[in-house]
Amino acid sequence: MNKHLNELIELAKNDQAIDSYNPQLEAADKKLARVQKKIDSAQNELDSLTSSIEDNNGKVKSFDEQLTLLNEQLTLNAKKLKEISTEKEMKALSLEEDIAKEKMTFANEEIERLQGINATKTELLEEASEKVATLTENFNVINKEVTAEKAIIEKSKGELFVKREELSRNLEQKVLSFYEKIRIWAGNTAVVPVKKQACYGCYMKLNDKTYSEVIKADEICNCPHCGRIMYIEPVTAEND
Repeated sequence: MNKHLNELIELAKNDQAIDSYNPQLEAADKKLARVQKKIDSAQNELDSLTSSIEDNNGKVKSFDEQLTLLNEQLTLNAKKLKEISTEKEMKALSLEEDIAKEKMTFANEEIERLQGINATKTELLEEASEKVATLTENFNVINKEVTAEKAIIEKSKGELFVKREELSRNLEQKVLSFYEKIRIWAGNTAVVPVKKQACYGCYMKLNDKTYSEVIKADEICNCPHCGRIMYIEPVTAEND
């Protein structure tokens, strides 16, 4: 077999080995991302409940201030009652008191309603807080596992990259450049075997002349259909 072709086959297999780790790295990242998504969702629920409770507390405070003012108004009206001398003034003061009492009733009802809502939301807030804490703890455990897993993968990839550098140095620059150009569009199928007289990159059948050249392996052969570099695997060669 042509020396350069043999080196290309080894380099291509090494590149395939490097890239084979990518799905594992992506799967590890997705595992973390799934838990993070749950944490974000739970945190959003927690933030929403906190914001709603604070908003309701603000409204309760506003109604409390309104009640204070209304009480002051009723106290003032009681004093005015002693100074009233006409029926018209009596009716006006009575109307004022009725309106003030209606406002006080509404304010008290709203305070009770809002406090009831907050009591329910506080329970939900505690549940949401526990959920965030549990998910965060789970995330930390998974993150530790994933970090260790990725470290092993990166170490293995690093060793393959060192080997790639060595293989690349041994190849003629022209041959390496030729391979890299094909790899840009063909990826890990830049160098493929020929089986049953077909290119295993595009699966198109080769004519007898091209097939014969691939078997001889005196030169680097490209598929006339797709342009990939082709070779015959040893077992296939023996069968043929």
